[in-house]
Amino acid sequence: MRYISTRGEAPALGFEDVLLTGLATDGGLYVPESLPHFSLEEIRSWRGISYAELAYKIMYPFVEGAIPADDFRKMLEETYSVFSHQAVAPLVQLDTNEWVMELFRGPTLAFKDFALQLLGRLLDYVLAKRKQHVVIMGATSGDTGSAAIEGCRRCEHVDIFILHPHQRVSEVQRRQMTTVQGDNIHNIAVKGNFDDCQRMVKESFGNQSFLGGKTQLAAVNSINWARIMAQIVYYFQASLALGGPDRSMAFSVPTGNFGDIFAGYLAKKMGLPISQLVIATNRNDILHRFMSGNKYEQHQLEHTLSPSMDIMVSSNFERLLFDLHGRDGVAVRTLLENAAKGPVSIEEYRWKHARKLFDSDAVDDQTTCDTIREVYERNEYLLDPHTAIGVRAARNCRRDSAVPMITLGTAHPAKFPDAIAESGLSVKPDLPAHMADLFERDERYTVLDNSVSDVQNFIASHWKNA
Repeated sequence: MRYISTRGEAPALGFEDVLLTGLATDGGLYVPESLPHFSLEEIRSWRGISYAELAYKIMYPFVEGAIPADDFRKMLEETYSVFSHQAVAPLVQLDTNEWVMELFRGPTLAFKDFALQLLGRLLDYVLAKRKQHVVIMGATSGDTGSAAIEGCRRCEHVDIFILHPHQRVSEVQRRQMTTVQGDNIHNIAVKGNFDDCQRMVKESFGNQSFLGGKTQLAAVNSINWARIMAQIVYYFQASLALGGPDRSMAFSVPTGNFGDIFAGYLAKKMGLPISQLVIATNRNDILHRFMSGNKYEQHQLEHTLSPSMDIMVSSNFERLLFDLHGRDGVAVRTLLENAAKGPVSIEEYRWKHARKLFDSDAVDDQTTCDTIREVYERNEYLLDPHTAIGVRAARNCRRDSAVPMITLGTAHPAKFPDAIAESGLSVKPDLPAHMADLFERDERYTVLDNSVSDVQNFIASHWKNA
């Protein structure tokens, strides 16, 4: 399997290099040159197999030639054995043909564990093989950071630097990152928003001279192809559990950086019958405004009760734009350069093609709280604010009540007690046993100004062999 850049000028790479590179040298994101495609008969034959085995069936074509089959299978079994539910991604029914897929059964209580627990193992495997050391640099709006640290903290060949927006993640999210001890773990609180953090990461990947040529950066954000690859699997898992592939499914996805819903788009291209994908956003609704009106325009970023979605520049959207433009990297580059200067649209026929699969909705904080309360009062089931946005968007956008609608449950409600309290419920979600003492653990993080040079200087002087 070879991988090409969405901007068309970087060299094609194999899986190992894409894993370590993150952002392409031309500023684009790597995507597979071609996708594996599974027949309905083959998908049907996967009914009843374990999650780890399903993951192997779907993902091995992406790593074939780089990782032997037995090694990859063992990696997957280890990855998903640490999840707290035997089904790994269990389904909970809310109403007739309406479901939540719980993706928060991993060690850090968020869907990011599905990819980042695997990514840590992949990195350690490849780096040990190459006798190489790298510096992981990532930005988080809340959940990626803790999942990356948990997935990579035991890696012998990495130093981890995670940027988060200072005072703009929940306390649970922050403590999940800052209480993990390790000489190779560094948390940086940036006096800015997530987009500022993400911009610094992209700038640093584009020019790594601050590392003095002694090491290289590796990505854990969803710009890393391995993240997307791992998220494709649970779309197949949900479908198989509800009668697929002999019936089509609809999915509603709480969406910030577009990686999770792009994985659903790829699942469809790989042969899974999916009739609708709902982009569920909060007030930071650039994707909803594009999908509903063909206008891509950045607004001021707002702080909401769903901080993991407080993102205005959705990096993975570029991967969809690449497909919508017939994989024309020059067209994508031009479009995104123009988008940095002001509002842009794409040709009407391209936009209408996207609308055949995608719908979208933007849900404000009050409606998020109303949804949390209504679902709990009706079902005694507690949603976190991001999943609540997904449920509300699913109900507002649903095309066909005969098609099962599955909302991706992206985080455990205990991570967002303030949103639960604002919904008017007296119930307080408890952290699971392995996190019961989270608020008693010592924290360790560094607050830095919103300055890429300050961040780069900190990394250059704190990585292991600096």
